[in-house]
Amino acid sequence: MQVTITAVGPDNTGLADPIVHFVTDAGANIHEIQMYDRDSEHLFAMLLRIEWTAGDVCDLRDTLTRIGRDRGLQIRVWSRDDGNRLPRLAICTTYRTEPPLAVLRAVRDGRLKAEVAVMAGNRNACRSIAEQFDVPWESIGDERGNPDYGRLEETIDQYNVDYVVLARYMRVLPAELCWKFAGGRIINLHHGLLPSFPGFRPYEDAYQHHMLCYGATVHFIVPELDAGNQTIYQAAFSVNPGTSVEEVKRLGETDHEPTCLVEGLRRVIDRDVELHFHRVVPTSR
Repeated sequence: MQVTITAVGPDNTGLADPIVHFVTDAGANIHEIQMYDRDSEHLFAMLLRIEWTAGDVCDLRDTLTRIGRDRGLQIRVWSRDDGNRLPRLAICTTYRTEPPLAVLRAVRDGRLKAEVAVMAGNRNACRSIAEQFDVPWESIGDERGNPDYGRLEETIDQYNVDYVVLARYMRVLPAELCWKFAGGRIINLHHGLLPSFPGFRPYEDAYQHHMLCYGATVHFIVPELDAGNQTIYQAAFSVNPGTSVEEVKRLGETDHEPTCLVEGLRRVIDRDVELHFHRVVPTSR
């Protein structure tokens, strides 16, 4: 069984040793190990991807939780194969309703073999969508939309979420939160073609470059920017010369982005692709 382990906490010496020694002594094969240590932030973070054959994942989780308490680390143990159930999604939103609505409909219709466990937003624009589909809603923003990432972290744990879906969520997640749910668990919809048009205004940026081709990108979020190729799925649409930027945005936001997001999620949920060493690779069958 493939298991992903993340450990995050205040920087100190000897934090990785007890975790690595325990899993290797138990006979686990380590497929991937990454560590992050930035003195300016006094933060230690580690990711392990292992093949676990030494018993129940619950026992592994209990032991590593005890190690985490001793060392001052938050340790999470996650596996897609832990339990006979559908993958559980948390959909994070800001303003636009079309992407989360497309995901909810795809789940309802069986096109995505998953369960939407919770929706969360730093704005309440999508709350009615959650209520329409009987999905729990969590407000994680203040009156100005400033997010409480501690609350988001608690929500992900509380609802036993497998994948966090940023469905046009218009805030940058802090690196610490990305490390806590690293290993291909956070998926983002970007409303532009990467890497050419990043940022918050990709339609406008592409329009200023006189582009006739626009698009959207679904990618894994990793803690370090420009760390590799995290694109899961990317699709484009063309417009005629003279098309206004308003019409381009309408075409992209109302139809193209939601369709792109659903296909990207399907590839992850159906295990067509995985994230290894910050790169998207085909899943070994």
